[in-house]
Amino acid sequence: MILKDVADITGFDISTISRVVKSKYADTPNGIVYLKDLFSDSLTNDDGEEVSTKEIKTHLQEVISKENKRKPLTDDALVVILKEQGYNIARRTIAKYREQLNIPVARLRKEL
Repeated sequence: MILKDVADITGFDISTISRVVKSKYADTPNGIVYLKDLFSDSLTNDDGEEVSTKEIKTHLQEVISKENKRKPLTDDALVVILKEQGYNIARRTIAKYREQLNIPVARLRKEL
C-alpha cells in the first residue's frame, strides 16, 4: 500500500497522510510497528504505472550482482541501465538506494 491509496480513500492530501503517520507507532498483537513501515514508497515508470521502490531496489541489486567486477558500474552508468529498463530515476536516488542496500560505491566494489 502507498500513501496515495489512503489519500484517495480518505479524500485528504498525500502530504497530510504523510504527516499523520510520521513519527507514529501502533501497538499490535505482533509488537510495536512504525506506521511509516506499513507503506511502500513508489515512483512512476515510463509507462505511467506506479512502481514500488522495493522493485527498483531489487533491479538495482540484480544489475550490480551481474556487473563485471573488474570494471564495476558507476551510479551514472546504473542510471542509464535502469532508464533503459523503464525506471527514470536520478543518480542521487541510485546512490541513496545503493546505500540503503549496503552496496559500496563502484571503486570499493572493484576486484582485481
